[in-house]
Amino acid sequence: MDLDPQLYEGLPDPVRKAWERSLTSGRAAMSRRRLLRLGSLTMGGAALAACGIPPAEGGRGDDPDENPDYSKKERVLNFANWPLYIDVDDKDKKKRPTLDRFERQTGIKVKYVEDINDNNEFYGKIKPQLAAGQSTGRDLVCLTDWMAGRLIRQGWAQRLDPARMPNAVANLEDRFRTAAQDPGRQYSYPWAGIACVVAYNKKATGGKKVTSVSQLLEDESLKGKVSMLTEMTDTVGMTMLDLGIDPEKFDGDDFDKAIARIQKAVDRKQLRRFSGNDYIDELSSGDIAACLAWAGDIVQLKLDNPDIEFAIPESGYRFATDDLLVPAKARHRANAEDLINYYYDPEVAAELTAWVNYICPVSGAKAEMEKIDKDLAEDPLIFPDARTAGRGKAFRPMSDKEQARYENKFAKLIGA
Repeated sequence: MDLDPQLYEGLPDPVRKAWERSLTSGRAAMSRRRLLRLGSLTMGGAALAACGIPPAEGGRGDDPDENPDYSKKERVLNFANWPLYIDVDDKDKKKRPTLDRFERQTGIKVKYVEDINDNNEFYGKIKPQLAAGQSTGRDLVCLTDWMAGRLIRQGWAQRLDPARMPNAVANLEDRFRTAAQDPGRQYSYPWAGIACVVAYNKKATGGKKVTSVSQLLEDESLKGKVSMLTEMTDTVGMTMLDLGIDPEKFDGDDFDKAIARIQKAVDRKQLRRFSGNDYIDELSSGDIAACLAWAGDIVQLKLDNPDIEFAIPESGYRFATDDLLVPAKARHRANAEDLINYYYDPEVAAELTAWVNYICPVSGAKAEMEKIDKDLAEDPLIFPDARTAGRGKAFRPMSDKEQARYENKFAKLIGA
């Protein structure tokens, strides 16, 4: 895949080199979520700097008088997404089959830019325009649910017209219809679901199954060979679940209990480290025996390494979504709605999911996936059954002040 040189701007050498290696070593070598961690590890305290921005002057982003739409006259769409988060032709890496087909069918020319490497970094990039009531230059963005919720709360998202998206309205799976960050799905629709689970290398564990966070934090046989994630909502959320705390309803004391428990494991050197992009390489090699991991990565890794296994703890797992959203002042909302509607066609959704390997939010896509890859159709990390889906827990929305406070505590824990 040829990369836009702008994507390299501001990236440290380790990030750039890892990205370059991914493009020469196959699709499974670098998932979208791995690259997210590469970017976030370089951000340090920047996650806190973006808090407390007031709504854009001139009202909410869903006011049609404040957001004129030019879609009929301008058949274009500026779509910002994460790297490696859309299907690519195996022979011609410049082609994106589903997106190319959308352009042919609708006559809408899509400028697809992979310029989201970290939620907070991207927020910092677009907030000056949003705060000033100006266009960001992007008609559609894909942000993790908590960040999508921030834009919605601040009035920086445009309300979507369900009449223009019959596929999305009809085919959004029921478990995705309720979203704390966007009640009623008025402003956003999921691009994919994300599950945080426990993963392990059975060769490195000597055949022992690792099925819980308790084992990660306390099992002496794993001492020094465990990693947890630098993503606060996943590491703290999974620890809360193991403690019997609901991450959808926690308070400050609950958060502190989870932090204290992880701190004990840090102090006794149970944890090798908090890991970002490179947990996959270390898990595959056996340098890490067990860890918290993102399901989409594990689906891909298992294809290459038969020693990799995963477990969904009995206590549950952390669940999130990456959501499509139209920013305030975007010029082409209707064109964006057409694209959302297109990707909620089950056949198109299955084609996309076969490549990205994350949880598919589209009802009917599993049946279409059976025509593409029966193993993927039966993979519970891509198409969870009702019981598995019911065990997933979101991390409740936080105010800007709460998030700053919790991120500070987590940063101290992981040494960021």
